[in-house]
Amino acid sequence: MKRKKEKRKAFTLIELLVVIIILGLLAGFVAPKMFKHVSKAKWDLAKPKMAIIEDAIERFCLDCGRYPDDSEGLDALLVPPADLEEKWNGRYLKPSQLVDPWDNPYIYVAEGEINPGSYDLISFGADGVEGGEGDYTDIYND
Repeated sequence: MKRKKEKRKAFTLIELLVVIIILGLLAGFVAPKMFKHVSKAKWDLAKPKMAIIEDAIERFCLDCGRYPDDSEGLDALLVPPADLEEKWNGRYLKPSQLVDPWDNPYIYVAEGEINPGSYDLISFGADGVEGGEGDYTDIYND
């Protein structure tokens, strides 16, 4: 009597475990490198977003004859200040453009310390707190 060989139609438990372990190891090595690139991309995006805000501030200045003051801040780009309603020609930006890549609001300082005679625009980085290194380094307009 001849025995018929049965065809296997499924994976064994050991084969599945080996594949899962291999995928887990690959994910363990690849994921940290991918997240490193994501944080660098956010860092690289902060400056161009600042340039958009700077452009809006300059348009505000051309229309109104002055930069927003500290009490108005960047809100002057969204809503006309009481004393400039006739000159104001905005809305100069969308509210979503006033937050950095980490969803923290950009800080506007009317009398700049980094840019004397002008204004400073600041992102406090990933932690949203002044100071720090690496991803937490503060970013200033030039």
